Amino acid sequence: MAKNDLKETPLMQQYNSIKTKYPGALLLFRVGDFYETFGEDAVKASGILGIVLTKRANGSASHIELAGFPHHSLETYLPKLVRAGQRVAICDQLEDPKTTKTIVKRGVTELVTPGISYSDNILQQKSNNYLASLFFEKNTVGIAFLDISTGEFLVAQGNNDYIDKLLQSFKPSEVIFPKNRKRDFVETFGDRFYTYTLDEWPYTGDYATESLLKHFDVKSLKGFGIDRLPVAIIAAGVALHYLNETEHRNLQHISAISRIEEERYMWLDRFTIRNLELVGSANENAVSLVDVLDQTCSPMGARMLRRWIIMPLKEKKPIEDRLNVVDYLIKEEEVREALLHEIKQIGDLERMISKIGLLKANPREVCQLKRALSAIESIKKLCSAASSPSLKTIGEQLNPCILIREKIEQELSPEPPVLVIKGGVIADGVDSELDRLRKIAFGGKGYLVEIQKREAEATGIPSLKVAFNNVFGYYLEVTNSHKDKVPPEWIRKQTLVNAERYITPELKEYEEQILGAEEKIHVIETRLYNELVLALSEYIKPIQLNAQLVAQLDVLLCFATLAMKNYYVKPEIDNSNVLDIKGGRHPVIEKKLPVGESYITNDVFLDNENQQIIIITGPNMAGKSALLRQTGLIVLMAQMGCFVPAKEAKIGLVDKIFTRVGASDNLSSGESTFMVEMNETASILNNLSDKSLILLDEIGRGTSTYDGISIAWAIAEFLHTNPAAKAKTLFATHYHELNELSNSFNRIKNFNISVKEVGNKVIFLRKLVPGGSEHSFGIHVAKMAGMPPRLINRANEILKRLEQERTGGEHIKDSIKKVQQQAYQLQMFSIDDPILVKIRDLLNNLDVNTLTPVEALMKLDEIQRVLKA
Repeated sequence: MAKNDLKETPLMQQYNSIKTKYPGALLLFRVGDFYETFGEDAVKASGILGIVLTKRANGSASHIELAGFPHHSLETYLPKLVRAGQRVAICDQLEDPKTTKTIVKRGVTELVTPGISYSDNILQQKSNNYLASLFFEKNTVGIAFLDISTGEFLVAQGNNDYIDKLLQSFKPSEVIFPKNRKRDFVETFGDRFYTYTLDEWPYTGDYATESLLKHFDVKSLKGFGIDRLPVAIIAAGVALHYLNETEHRNLQHISAISRIEEERYMWLDRFTIRNLELVGSANENAVSLVDVLDQTCSPMGARMLRRWIIMPLKEKKPIEDRLNVVDYLIKEEEVREALLHEIKQIGDLERMISKIGLLKANPREVCQLKRALSAIESIKKLCSAASSPSLKTIGEQLNPCILIREKIEQELSPEPPVLVIKGGVIADGVDSELDRLRKIAFGGKGYLVEIQKREAEATGIPSLKVAFNNVFGYYLEVTNSHKDKVPPEWIRKQTLVNAERYITPELKEYEEQILGAEEKIHVIETRLYNELVLALSEYIKPIQLNAQLVAQLDVLLCFATLAMKNYYVKPEIDNSNVLDIKGGRHPVIEKKLPVGESYITNDVFLDNENQQIIIITGPNMAGKSALLRQTGLIVLMAQMGCFVPAKEAKIGLVDKIFTRVGASDNLSSGESTFMVEMNETASILNNLSDKSLILLDEIGRGTSTYDGISIAWAIAEFLHTNPAAKAKTLFATHYHELNELSNSFNRIKNFNISVKEVGNKVIFLRKLVPGGSEHSFGIHVAKMAGMPPRLINRANEILKRLEQERTGGEHIKDSIKKVQQQAYQLQMFSIDDPILVKIRDLLNNLDVNTLTPVEALMKLDEIQRVLKA
């Protein structure tokens, strides 16, 4: 639709002037009791929301598309628009239509984007909603993660790999960066994120630094420990600028900014997060680690658990502190149960206090805050009385904010409504004027009943009733059969079919008092409630600290529950280079086993001196991948501070877990399986350390057998002989030739996942045993998958032939040639035969693409007849 089509009526002129200020946003335009969308926005909104698309005349211009919904349904429709990837500008009426004779003043009060949202309907309760801001400078990228719903503000800077890992870990809902770096972003980090680009000017000069200093009201950023991260500071300053641009200005709950301390956490690259299926899976209906571990009872705890999973610790003391608390909570049942009971009362304290900072909290949420602070007082007592030093520390840090809790108790009604406009928000006794007006408003209504009784008796009209309408307020209604009894001083206002309606001076006086009182009550309640919320906002920092401490407790209680329920054991953590797991299990797979089936446990031992690399051979489906993954998950869980699924586990601290598991074609960006595999493997080999754990599964299968064996062999050799680092490695492969490596390299050992052959069947024992394996049983797996019997028989013939040739000392390539030749001879034994020539011609003339099943059967019948002829 041409722009000048939308400029006819005053309303559309106003709409256009607001719309041009928010390019790219879908504008919800408040008109009376509705939010309306026009033109292209209406087409989009009707498609996403399933609402009716209509047309209306626009002055002398042509018709314009229109779609709208009632204003009270905003919370229903807004989440759908945001989840569909729309930026939504909410344009409200800024004045009461009654007070103006011209067009109502309107303006955008909020711009909601996928990364800037605090509505409970849009947010996922158990995960953060991060906005990521990126700034590129030469070879360094600065990044800031900001969650407006919790007030978290984190920054980091580093090379592309590190930033890529952070993006995969934090999974932001929206990423912003300068317009001129769009191509760089997509080439480096892919196109999987929802992105928005900004003009270059906020990234220049000291604008970003000044934004941060002004927001935190400080002279320097040294106190936050980020002063030496210049590129990250620019990213963070622009994140704040973006909030300001989207009409979010009450940001006192963003009270601190902190650095993501790379040196504190284990390195999990994006492949590892994906391959170990830590917080999600590419496979449909797959269960991730977080699904199994999340037994938390508060949303803050669930969000913290996710962060602990993607950022395991690598320092001994903090890991042991967590493990010791879990141990204490398992043993002290009473303390555990009491803490769980109190945490369940708290709700989402983190997001609740953020809403208070944003001045968006409703009375019911403030009431919930009061309950949360009462529970925190109980938790403080329980922790302070515990014999665990870590719990005592948490107890000391918790602040029940008694003064503000008492203020809420005194000023807020015990059961307030969600909306202030509904009334009854402020308690009695808080404001004398409010109490007086309430008596008039609600006592006045009682008085109306008195009038009704009195006048009914005085006039002898038993059916007399007092009612109210918007046209002429309170009135007395008399049925026609009694109208001759009406006193002369009553003033008739309306005649109905069966009745007459009258007013009296006394009724008018009370009406004025009541209606005036209700309006004044609303004004006073709104003022007192806003004052209460402002008073609460002074307590944002201590309440945010409470939320973090409760989240920690919640996760540690969750670990204790898991340990008891799933028979996890306390791992032994030290600074050695030894990884010794006895009776290890896969935490996710064991939960998915059929009832009554127990998980086959396995032992894994790796160190830097004797058994640095284990080559694992064995048939497909035997459990090689599961073993690799479970080893990675046990190490990761131990370093999170969680007990582990094993009989016993000694974990020498690991600083990086690398995985290369399964085929992952990246065809959309033009990369083959093999190219992806080599990229991932190169990334591993270039970032090794002495304390790394490497899990390699089927390296080299994306290319020819010889290339594959050569590459896999060279990788194993490189890992063994690398002078800089002796990284502990599990290497699963179907290339049995790699078993030869153990003869040349003393720290490479061969193991296999055993199977048992009973007749023609193969039973997978899923047990890791020393020694190499000779068979892959691939044909057996093909049979289980339902391949045609003829194909299976032919595969067995070829296999036998190849094995015979190879035992005869012949080269594999020559064996394959012989098998191919044999197949060719079988097929073409007498091509001169005129019958075969006829069949060949019949087949050549067929168009398989257009052939129906019935025609195909008829052709087969024809070929059979040719053969019998």
